Amino acid sequence: MQDITDILAEEFSRSRTHVANVIQLIDEGNTIPFIARYRKEMHGTMDDTLLRDLAERLDYLRNLQKRREEVKNLLSGMDRLTDELSAAIDEAATLTEIDDIYRPFRPKRKTRAGIAREKGLEPLAAYIMAQVPSCPLREEAEKYIDESKGVNDIDEAVSGARDIIAEDISDSALIRKHLRTFVNATGVMRVTQAKDEDSVYSMYYDFSEAVRKLASHRILAINRGEKEGYLKAAVQADEEQALRLILSGILKDDNELSSQVKEAARDSYERLLYPSIEREIRSSLTESADETAIDTFKVNLKNLLMQPPVRNMVTLGFDPAYRTGCKLAVVDGTGKVLDTGVIYPTAPHNRTAEAAKKMGELIEKYDVKLISIGNGTASRESEKFVADCIRGTDVSYVIVNEAGASVYSASELGAKEFPEFDVSLRSAVSIARRIQDPLAELVKIDPKSIGVGQYQHDMPPKELDHALDGVVEDCVNSVGADLNTASPSLLMHIAGINSAISQNIVRYREENGAFRSRSELKKVAKLGDKSFTQCAGFLRVAGGDNVLDNTAVHPESYEAAEKLLSVCGFSLDDVKASKLSSLRSVVKKRGEASVAAECGIGIPTLRDMVDELMKPGRDPREELEKPILRSDVMSMDDLTEGMILMGTVRNVVDFGAFVDIGVHQDGLVHISRMSERFIRHPSEVVKTGDIVRVKVTEVDKKKNRIALSMKLGE
Repeated sequence: MQDITDILAEEFSRSRTHVANVIQLIDEGNTIPFIARYRKEMHGTMDDTLLRDLAERLDYLRNLQKRREEVKNLLSGMDRLTDELSAAIDEAATLTEIDDIYRPFRPKRKTRAGIAREKGLEPLAAYIMAQVPSCPLREEAEKYIDESKGVNDIDEAVSGARDIIAEDISDSALIRKHLRTFVNATGVMRVTQAKDEDSVYSMYYDFSEAVRKLASHRILAINRGEKEGYLKAAVQADEEQALRLILSGILKDDNELSSQVKEAARDSYERLLYPSIEREIRSSLTESADETAIDTFKVNLKNLLMQPPVRNMVTLGFDPAYRTGCKLAVVDGTGKVLDTGVIYPTAPHNRTAEAAKKMGELIEKYDVKLISIGNGTASRESEKFVADCIRGTDVSYVIVNEAGASVYSASELGAKEFPEFDVSLRSAVSIARRIQDPLAELVKIDPKSIGVGQYQHDMPPKELDHALDGVVEDCVNSVGADLNTASPSLLMHIAGINSAISQNIVRYREENGAFRSRSELKKVAKLGDKSFTQCAGFLRVAGGDNVLDNTAVHPESYEAAEKLLSVCGFSLDDVKASKLSSLRSVVKKRGEASVAAECGIGIPTLRDMVDELMKPGRDPREELEKPILRSDVMSMDDLTEGMILMGTVRNVVDFGAFVDIGVHQDGLVHISRMSERFIRHPSEVVKTGDIVRVKVTEVDKKKNRIALSMKLGE
């Protein structure tokens, strides 16, 4: 049996030493962000995504090994563990294979075969399976007639023996493996209509496709259609081919006994084997589709969270509504609330002039430069109203995805942060802050409520939460957090910090004033040495006692950082004064290997250190393209085929990407129209938040659909 470390090294194409180091770091309780950032020399610069994949695979392999031992112990307790079985269990590569091996020995509920065994018919089944030529069946079967056991005649004896053979065939690990492979390779998913009414699943009312070709989004759509009662679905395979496959390993001759084996095999296939294999395959397809959907959700969420902030701009948050009025909140460049209000420009009130006057007053009073509008139910009318209000001014507006804002605003967290505002006004504040710092606001919301995935409500909750929590953690730690301004909801995603510690950090700074250094964290209740080691490098102290506290340089490397500065002719004062523009070239000239050795660090750490010293407090998001700011509004009536527009990618799914082109209805760029080259997934070309040029290829006003293409020359 191959060692787990060797398996991982082979699967991930990494050195055994690096994989062994990662396993050790994980077992020591280190977080993935800490390992990814501060132990690069130990793992060969794997990124956080690869490290999480490795950690998940490690967990699976350990569970696999645990299951191996459990099954061996169970078989040993039955006195059924042989060297052959032990070797087969050791060689099994999946939990399914181990369960197949254990299946014949697993305690069963009352079955036809079990009843036949109780009647003493197992020897007759063995006699039939031997398929010896010229051995009379009826004479042998007659020996098992026993009315006291419920075997009244020859036919009942033979029938019971066939039941035993059928169950044995169904329990064969080898047969199940071969049949599973056969159905996966040749099976067809057949879907039919279950209700005589139209629905969003109408395209599947008469649908069939090879199992091996089924796209994950089709699998999930079919599953949901079945669940809602609109569809009936089944995996179909060629029964005669399947039977030939089964019999190829058990049929020995062509005689009277062999015919009984054939009959038992057909019964096994129809009654036991195929229903079980079909369930397994449907489950496997769903599991694979779930994994794909979760991976897509992860990519979309990461790109959404890492959207560049629009900083240092007074922003007015506009939460659209009808009956209850549109809520307004003005925040300064740091997110501090300056003013709030409610206006009624939409139906049923239509107090447009009054609303425009109020908007104008707020814009002028606070020198508002940006209006952030939530994409709620009334956003179309609100967008037009805002565009009319700012026409001829230097104010811009942007549409933001307000998914989850109401969840956050209505929560206890929202009440604690905005105690002076009611629920609706909290939403307006959140909308304004969401454009100023998307990450800081979005971490307050359950990732499933953000709305950048597909079929997320059908996903296994535990797996989805685990995956999305990992994305949030990686994003927060890659950006870092200001120790003196970060909210508890942001701090709790920093490596080594949980909810209780995040609350204690906020409580400490409220009672003692702003943190002056990272080392002061050690005074926070429940934040011990282990937590400090994990979190310190990801927390920033701007304007503190040590400029290194405002960088991603870890406190454990401060001595090395000062040595680096000294070797290259600089000082901490130069870092504070941003006079290190030539640091990288100096290091290159002296030789990275030489400088790293002199400072007692590895080259990957040296490179990270140089980046941080050259630009203290840097935000990796600022290097990305800013969102499109608009000053006018379009509608679907303004669109014509062939028109080329700029748009923002809002969501990426398996079959394409939805792009906001400023007409309130997102357009779809199908995967076939994303690139001149062949791509397997849209994420190879675009990501959430990207600014792209698209051509309008079709406008369907009745169905409210817009088709777009990124292949501008077609």
